Amino acid sequence: MEVKKNPSADVGRNSSLFFAVGLNIMLLLTYFGFEYKTYDKTLTEADMLMLSEQLEEDIPITNIEITPPPPPPKPVVTEAIRVVEDVEDVEETVVESTEIGQDDVIEPVVEVSDIVVEEVEEDIEVAFAVIERVPTFPGCKGNNDQLRACFQRKITEHLQKNFEYPEVAQELRITGKVFVFFLIDKNGNVTRIKSRGPDKMLETEAERIISILPKMIPGKQRDRNVGVPYSIPINFQIQK
Repeated sequence: MEVKKNPSADVGRNSSLFFAVGLNIMLLLTYFGFEYKTYDKTLTEADMLMLSEQLEEDIPITNIEITPPPPPPKPVVTEAIRVVEDVEDVEETVVESTEIGQDDVIEPVVEVSDIVVEEVEEDIEVAFAVIERVPTFPGCKGNNDQLRACFQRKITEHLQKNFEYPEVAQELRITGKVFVFFLIDKNGNVTRIKSRGPDKMLETEAERIISILPKMIPGKQRDRNVGVPYSIPINFQIQK
């Protein structure tokens, strides 16, 4: 059978192509529609002020009164100075020279044997960690390592035994760590106590505890008593 319709006049033969092109155009328009940005435009109105008449301001006139200058001071009358001749003769004082001449003999005043030289013992301080013989806390015995461990243990026991939390600081909930620095001098006394902490009340209490430490056997370096600096932190905490 012969086809009656002309193939070139068939409308539906390119329908798929037209559909694809139309779909792409719609997607492209949709993309540009989403990406299009708009901005708020603020309108600024400018007003112009026209002055038709000139404003004149009345300036008050200030009168300045000039005070006349004060009269010149009156001349002071001074008495004439009269020179009176001396009646009595004045004896001149002769000042002898203190310079030493070649003919003068110098006599020794102090002999060398009369001078006594006193030796001044210098205060030496050695760190606690490197000293040959650490300070001995009362009741500690043993070698240097045992004395060092016993010293630190006795210090801790002393702090726990004599610790008193300041009432005002406890009411104000003041807490923190106080670092106390002190020196065990060559005589075994605890001196030069200083502290650094978050509050003055806590520092005062920490210094009080250290000040009541007992006298110790001083540390030694090369068989000589020396001062030993030491520092310890004291933590102030309020138990819930």
